[in-house]
Amino acid sequence: MDSSMEDAAMAAGGAARPTGEAETDAGAAAGSGAAEPAGERAAMAPTSLSPSRAGDFMQCPLLYRFRVIDRLPEKPSEAATRGTLVHAVLERLFDAPAAERTAPRAKSLIPGQWDRLRESRPEVTELFTDDPDGERLARWLGEAEQLVERWFTLEDPSRLEPAERELFVEAELDSGLRLRGIIDRVDVAPTGEVRIVDYKTGKAPRPEYAESALFQMKFYALVVWRLKRVVPRRLQLVYLGSGDVLTYDPVLADLERVERKLLALWEAIRRATESGEWRPRPTKLCGWCDHQAHCPEFGGTPPPYPLPVRAAESGTASQGRMGTD
Repeated sequence: MDSSMEDAAMAAGGAARPTGEAETDAGAAAGSGAAEPAGERAAMAPTSLSPSRAGDFMQCPLLYRFRVIDRLPEKPSEAATRGTLVHAVLERLFDAPAAERTAPRAKSLIPGQWDRLRESRPEVTELFTDDPDGERLARWLGEAEQLVERWFTLEDPSRLEPAERELFVEAELDSGLRLRGIIDRVDVAPTGEVRIVDYKTGKAPRPEYAESALFQMKFYALVVWRLKRVVPRRLQLVYLGSGDVLTYDPVLADLERVERKLLALWEAIRRATESGEWRPRPTKLCGWCDHQAHCPEFGGTPPPYPLPVRAAESGTASQGRMGTD
Protein backbone atom coordinates (compact mmCIF):
# COMPACT_ATOMS: atom_id res chain seq x y z
CA MET A 1 0.00 0.00 0.00
CA ASP A 2 1.52 3.31 -1.01
CA SER A 3 1.68 6.24 1.39
CA SER A 4 -1.19 8.15 -0.18
CA MET A 5 -3.55 5.21 0.11
CA GLU A 6 -2.41 4.48 3.63
CA ASP A 7 -2.90 8.11 4.66
CA ALA A 8 -6.39 7.99 3.21
CA ALA A 9 -7.09 4.80 5.12
CA MET A 10 -5.99 6.41 8.36
CA ALA A 11 -8.07 9.48 7.65
CA ALA A 12 -11.07 7.21 7.15
CA GLY A 13 -10.46 5.66 10.54
CA GLY A 14 -9.43 2.20 9.37
CA ALA A 15 -6.35 0.28 10.32
CA ALA A 16 -5.56 -1.75 7.23
CA ARG A 17 -4.03 -5.18 7.45
CA PRO A 18 -2.59 -7.28 4.66
CA THR A 19 -5.01 -9.68 3.06
CA GLY A 20 -4.72 -13.16 4.51
CA GLU A 21 -4.26 -12.09 8.09
CA ALA A 22 -7.60 -10.42 8.67
CA GLU A 23 -9.43 -11.74 11.67
CA THR A 24 -11.90 -14.61 11.43
CA ASP A 25 -15.14 -12.80 12.09
CA ALA A 26 -18.13 -15.06 12.51
CA GLY A 27 -20.23 -14.72 9.41
CA ALA A 28 -17.48 -12.96 7.44
CA ALA A 29 -15.46 -14.81 4.89
CA ALA A 30 -14.32 -11.66 3.15
CA GLY A 31 -11.26 -9.88 4.43
CA SER A 32 -9.13 -13.00 4.32
CA GLY A 33 -8.70 -12.56 0.60
CA ALA A 34 -10.52 -15.85 0.00
CA ALA A 35 -14.10 -14.70 0.15
CA GLU A 36 -16.70 -17.22 -0.86
CA PRO A 37 -18.95 -16.35 -3.79
CA ALA A 38 -22.16 -14.76 -2.62
CA GLY A 39 -24.88 -17.27 -1.93
CA GLU A 40 -22.68 -20.30 -1.19
CA ARG A 41 -23.39 -20.05 2.52
CA ALA A 42 -26.49 -18.81 4.28
CA ALA A 43 -26.24 -15.19 5.30
CA MET A 44 -25.88 -14.54 9.01
CA ALA A 45 -26.08 -11.44 11.12
CA PRO A 46 -22.65 -10.44 12.46
CA THR A 47 -21.91 -11.82 15.93
CA SER A 48 -18.44 -10.48 16.63
CA LEU A 49 -16.11 -7.64 15.81
CA SER A 50 -12.45 -7.50 14.78
CA PRO A 51 -10.17 -4.52 14.10
CA SER A 52 -10.43 -5.07 10.35
CA ARG A 53 -14.20 -5.21 10.30
CA ALA A 54 -14.50 -2.29 12.70
CA GLY A 55 -12.28 -0.35 10.32
CA ASP A 56 -14.48 -1.36 7.39
CA PHE A 57 -17.62 0.02 9.02
CA MET A 58 -15.91 3.24 10.03
CA GLN A 59 -14.60 3.63 6.50
CA CYS A 60 -17.88 2.75 4.76
CA PRO A 61 -20.93 0.93 6.19
CA LEU A 62 -21.77 -0.45 2.75
CA LEU A 63 -18.29 -1.96 2.45
CA TYR A 64 -18.88 -3.69 5.78
CA ARG A 65 -22.13 -5.14 4.46
CA PHE A 66 -20.49 -6.36 1.24
CA ARG A 67 -17.73 -8.13 3.17
CA VAL A 68 -19.54 -9.44 6.23
CA ILE A 69 -23.12 -10.08 5.13
CA ASP A 70 -23.03 -10.46 1.34
CA ARG A 71 -19.52 -11.93 1.38
CA LEU A 72 -18.76 -10.65 -2.07
CA PRO A 73 -15.49 -12.01 -3.50
CA GLU A 74 -12.47 -9.74 -3.73
CA LYS A 75 -9.49 -10.03 -6.00
CA PRO A 76 -6.09 -10.51 -4.37
CA SER A 77 -3.67 -7.61 -4.69
CA GLU A 78 0.09 -7.69 -5.00
CA ALA A 79 0.60 -5.40 -2.00
CA ALA A 80 -1.69 -7.33 0.33
CA THR A 81 -0.38 -10.72 -0.76
CA ARG A 82 3.21 -9.53 -0.29
CA GLY A 83 2.24 -8.49 3.22
CA THR A 84 0.87 -11.94 3.93
CA LEU A 85 4.07 -13.53 2.62
CA VAL A 86 6.33 -11.29 4.71
CA HIS A 87 4.29 -11.94 7.85
CA ALA A 88 4.62 -15.69 7.30
CA VAL A 89 8.40 -15.40 6.93
CA LEU A 90 8.79 -13.33 10.11
CA GLU A 91 6.65 -15.80 12.03
CA ARG A 92 8.55 -18.86 10.81
CA LEU A 93 11.98 -17.35 11.45
CA PHE A 94 11.43 -17.74 15.18
CA ASP A 95 11.32 -21.51 14.71
CA ALA A 96 15.11 -21.34 14.28
CA PRO A 97 17.55 -21.07 17.20
CA ALA A 98 18.36 -17.48 18.16
CA ALA A 99 21.83 -17.52 16.62
CA GLU A 100 20.41 -18.60 13.25
CA ARG A 101 17.84 -15.81 12.98
CA THR A 102 19.74 -13.87 10.37
CA ALA A 103 18.67 -11.84 7.35
CA PRO A 104 20.00 -14.44 4.85
CA ARG A 105 18.10 -17.17 6.72
CA ALA A 106 14.91 -15.10 6.66
CA LYS A 107 15.19 -14.36 2.96
CA SER A 108 15.79 -18.04 2.25
CA LEU A 109 12.35 -18.78 3.70
CA ILE A 110 10.55 -16.67 1.10
CA PRO A 111 10.34 -19.24 -1.75
CA GLY A 112 8.98 -21.96 0.53
CA GLN A 113 6.45 -19.65 2.15
CA TRP A 114 5.34 -18.45 -1.28
CA ASP A 115 4.75 -22.07 -2.31
CA ARG A 116 2.71 -22.65 0.86
CA LEU A 117 0.67 -19.52 0.24
CA ARG A 118 -0.17 -20.61 -3.29
CA GLU A 119 -1.25 -24.02 -2.02
CA SER A 120 -3.47 -22.61 0.70
CA ARG A 121 -4.87 -19.76 -1.42
CA PRO A 122 -4.73 -20.74 -5.10
CA GLU A 123 -6.38 -17.46 -6.10
CA VAL A 124 -3.12 -15.57 -5.51
CA THR A 125 -1.65 -17.25 -8.59
CA GLU A 126 -3.96 -14.98 -10.61
CA LEU A 127 -1.64 -12.11 -9.77
CA PHE A 128 1.00 -13.31 -12.21
CA THR A 129 -0.93 -15.11 -14.92
CA ASP A 130 0.07 -12.36 -17.37
CA ASP A 131 3.75 -12.70 -16.48
CA PRO A 132 4.96 -15.66 -18.59
CA ASP A 133 8.63 -14.78 -18.23
CA GLY A 134 8.37 -14.39 -14.48
CA GLU A 135 9.95 -10.93 -14.49
CA ARG A 136 7.19 -9.26 -12.50
CA LEU A 137 7.08 -12.15 -10.03
CA ALA A 138 10.85 -11.93 -9.54
CA ARG A 139 10.59 -8.20 -8.90
CA TRP A 140 7.70 -8.78 -6.47
CA LEU A 141 9.66 -11.41 -4.55
CA GLY A 142 12.64 -9.06 -4.49
CA GLU A 143 10.47 -6.40 -2.87
CA ALA A 144 9.44 -8.93 -0.23
CA GLU A 145 13.13 -9.64 0.41
CA GLN A 146 13.78 -5.93 0.93
CA LEU A 147 10.99 -5.69 3.49
CA VAL A 148 12.29 -8.73 5.36
CA GLU A 149 15.83 -7.38 5.33
CA ARG A 150 14.69 -3.99 6.62
CA TRP A 151 13.17 -5.65 9.65
CA PHE A 152 16.66 -6.50 10.87
CA THR A 153 17.49 -2.80 11.04
CA LEU A 154 14.51 -2.25 13.35
CA GLU A 155 14.58 -5.30 15.63
CA ASP A 156 17.11 -8.00 16.52
CA PRO A 157 15.30 -11.36 16.44
CA SER A 158 18.29 -13.10 18.02
CA ARG A 159 17.45 -11.25 21.24
CA LEU A 160 13.72 -11.92 21.10
CA GLU A 161 11.82 -14.95 22.32
CA PRO A 162 8.16 -14.25 21.57
CA ALA A 163 5.64 -15.69 23.97
CA GLU A 164 3.15 -15.95 21.10
CA ARG A 165 3.12 -15.58 17.34
CA GLU A 166 0.01 -15.13 15.19
CA LEU A 167 -2.05 -15.44 18.35
CA PHE A 168 -5.82 -15.70 17.95
CA VAL A 169 -7.56 -13.90 20.80
CA GLU A 170 -11.22 -13.59 21.65
CA ALA A 171 -13.01 -12.00 24.57
CA GLU A 172 -16.62 -11.26 25.41
CA LEU A 173 -17.50 -7.92 26.93
CA ASP A 174 -20.07 -7.52 29.68
CA SER A 175 -22.49 -6.34 27.00
CA GLY A 176 -22.20 -9.67 25.19
CA LEU A 177 -20.15 -8.26 22.29
CA ARG A 178 -17.38 -10.63 21.25
CA LEU A 179 -14.09 -9.12 20.16
CA ARG A 180 -11.59 -11.22 18.25
CA GLY A 181 -8.42 -10.85 16.27
CA ILE A 182 -4.96 -12.19 15.46
CA ILE A 183 -1.93 -10.56 17.07
CA ASP A 184 1.32 -10.83 15.11
CA ARG A 185 3.57 -11.16 18.13
CA VAL A 186 3.36 -11.02 21.91
CA ASP A 187 6.53 -10.48 23.95
CA VAL A 188 6.54 -11.03 27.70
CA ALA A 189 9.40 -9.64 29.82
CA PRO A 190 10.80 -11.61 32.79
CA THR A 191 8.96 -9.10 34.98
CA GLY A 192 5.68 -10.08 33.33
CA GLU A 193 5.22 -6.91 31.27
CA VAL A 194 3.49 -7.52 27.94
CA ARG A 195 4.35 -5.96 24.57
CA ILE A 196 2.02 -6.36 21.59
CA VAL A 197 3.78 -6.09 18.22
CA ASP A 198 2.26 -5.73 14.77
CA TYR A 199 4.16 -5.73 11.47
CA LYS A 200 3.09 -3.38 8.70
CA THR A 201 4.55 -3.74 5.22
CA GLY A 202 3.44 -0.25 4.21
CA LYS A 203 4.86 3.10 5.24
CA ALA A 204 4.30 4.80 8.57
CA PRO A 205 1.40 7.26 8.54
CA ARG A 206 1.91 10.97 8.84
CA PRO A 207 1.82 12.25 12.43
CA GLU A 208 -1.75 13.49 12.15
CA TYR A 209 -2.88 9.93 11.43
CA ALA A 210 -0.79 8.19 14.09
CA GLU A 211 -3.69 7.97 16.54
CA SER A 212 -5.86 6.22 13.99
CA ALA A 213 -3.04 3.80 13.26
CA LEU A 214 -3.05 2.78 16.92
CA PHE A 215 -6.75 1.87 16.91
CA GLN A 216 -6.05 -1.75 15.98
CA MET A 217 -3.41 -2.03 18.70
CA LYS A 218 -5.66 -0.56 21.39
CA PHE A 219 -8.32 -3.04 20.28
CA TYR A 220 -5.88 -5.89 20.92
CA ALA A 221 -4.83 -4.37 24.23
CA LEU A 222 -8.47 -4.26 25.29
CA VAL A 223 -8.91 -7.94 24.45
CA VAL A 224 -5.75 -8.88 26.37
CA TRP A 225 -6.90 -6.85 29.35
CA ARG A 226 -10.29 -8.54 29.28
CA LEU A 227 -8.70 -11.97 29.05
CA LYS A 228 -5.78 -11.58 31.46
CA ARG A 229 -6.67 -8.48 33.47
CA VAL A 230 -3.29 -7.10 32.42
CA VAL A 231 -2.83 -3.80 30.59
CA PRO A 232 -0.05 -4.32 28.01
CA ARG A 233 3.02 -2.26 28.82
CA ARG A 234 3.66 -1.30 25.19
CA LEU A 235 2.00 -1.36 21.79
CA GLN A 236 4.44 -1.41 18.89
CA LEU A 237 3.86 -0.98 15.18
CA VAL A 238 6.82 -1.93 12.98
CA TYR A 239 6.59 -0.31 9.54
CA LEU A 240 8.78 -2.25 7.16
CA GLY A 241 7.91 -0.05 4.19
CA SER A 242 9.53 3.04 5.67
CA GLY A 243 11.72 1.65 8.44
CA ASP A 244 9.79 3.31 11.28
CA VAL A 245 8.64 2.01 14.64
CA LEU A 246 5.60 3.56 16.30
CA THR A 247 5.12 2.81 20.00
CA TYR A 248 2.48 3.68 22.55
CA ASP A 249 2.23 2.84 26.24
CA PRO A 250 -1.47 2.47 27.05
CA VAL A 251 -3.18 3.03 30.37
CA LEU A 252 -6.47 1.59 31.55
CA ALA A 253 -8.37 4.76 30.63
CA ASP A 254 -7.31 4.26 27.00
CA LEU A 255 -8.81 0.80 26.93
CA GLU A 256 -12.01 1.94 28.59
CA ARG A 257 -12.42 4.62 25.92
CA VAL A 258 -11.86 2.08 23.19
CA GLU A 259 -14.45 -0.21 24.74
CA ARG A 260 -17.02 2.58 24.80
CA LYS A 261 -16.25 3.40 21.20
CA LEU A 262 -16.63 -0.23 20.14
CA LEU A 263 -19.95 -0.55 21.94
CA ALA A 264 -21.25 2.52 20.10
CA LEU A 265 -19.91 1.13 16.83
CA TRP A 266 -21.54 -2.23 17.46
CA GLU A 267 -24.87 -0.56 18.19
CA ALA A 268 -24.65 1.23 14.83
CA ILE A 269 -23.88 -2.10 13.13
CA ARG A 270 -26.85 -3.73 14.90
CA ARG A 271 -29.21 -1.01 13.70
CA ALA A 272 -27.96 -1.28 10.14
CA THR A 273 -28.27 -5.08 10.24
CA GLU A 274 -31.87 -4.91 11.38
CA SER A 275 -32.94 -2.09 9.05
CA GLY A 276 -30.93 -3.18 6.01
CA GLU A 277 -29.72 0.40 5.60
CA TRP A 278 -26.03 0.31 4.78
CA ARG A 279 -25.05 3.67 3.40
CA PRO A 280 -21.98 4.21 1.25
CA ARG A 281 -19.47 6.77 2.50
CA PRO A 282 -17.35 8.09 -0.38
CA THR A 283 -13.67 8.60 0.44
CA LYS A 284 -10.35 8.58 -1.37
CA LEU A 285 -10.31 4.81 -0.91
CA CYS A 286 -13.25 4.26 -3.28
CA GLY A 287 -10.85 4.05 -6.20
CA TRP A 288 -9.37 0.86 -4.76
CA CYS A 289 -12.67 -0.80 -3.87
CA ASP A 290 -13.54 -4.10 -5.59
CA HIS A 291 -17.26 -3.48 -5.22
CA GLN A 292 -17.88 -0.44 -7.41
CA ALA A 293 -20.21 -2.47 -9.65
CA HIS A 294 -22.52 -2.93 -6.63
CA CYS A 295 -22.13 0.55 -5.17
CA PRO A 296 -24.75 3.29 -5.78
CA GLU A 297 -21.97 5.90 -5.74
CA PHE A 298 -20.73 4.35 -9.00
CA GLY A 299 -24.15 3.67 -10.50
CA GLY A 300 -24.27 0.10 -9.22
CA THR A 301 -26.95 -1.80 -7.34
CA PRO A 302 -26.24 -3.83 -4.19
CA PRO A 303 -27.38 -7.45 -4.18
CA PRO A 304 -30.80 -8.14 -2.62
CA TYR A 305 -30.44 -7.86 1.14
CA PRO A 306 -30.27 -11.45 2.43
CA LEU A 307 -31.39 -10.83 6.03
CA PRO A 308 -34.86 -10.01 7.39
CA VAL A 309 -35.45 -6.34 8.09
CA ARG A 310 -37.72 -4.44 10.38
CA ALA A 311 -38.94 -0.87 10.32
CA ALA A 312 -36.56 1.68 11.79
CA GLU A 313 -37.52 2.99 15.19
CA SER A 314 -38.55 6.62 15.40
CA GLY A 315 -35.71 8.82 16.46
CA THR A 316 -33.07 6.28 15.40
CA ALA A 317 -29.79 8.02 14.80
CA SER A 318 -28.38 7.95 11.31
CA GLN A 319 -25.11 6.24 10.51
CA GLY A 320 -22.62 8.93 11.27
CA ARG A 321 -18.92 8.72 10.99
CA MET A 322 -17.33 6.77 13.82
CA GLY A 323 -13.99 7.99 15.10
CA THR A 324 -11.30 5.70 16.46
CA ASP A 325 -10.78 7.13 19.91
